[in-house]
Amino acid sequence: MTKTILITGATDGIGLLTAKTLAAEGHEVLLHGR
Repeated sequence: MTKTILITGATDGIGLLTAKTLAAEGHEVLLHGR
């Protein structure tokens, strides 16, 4: 089951890594940065 996930601080560091990992798992990822 895929989920829609909002990640804040997704421009670098742990936010970026988390976004890439979740997207690779097939989830819909919404990114927010500065």
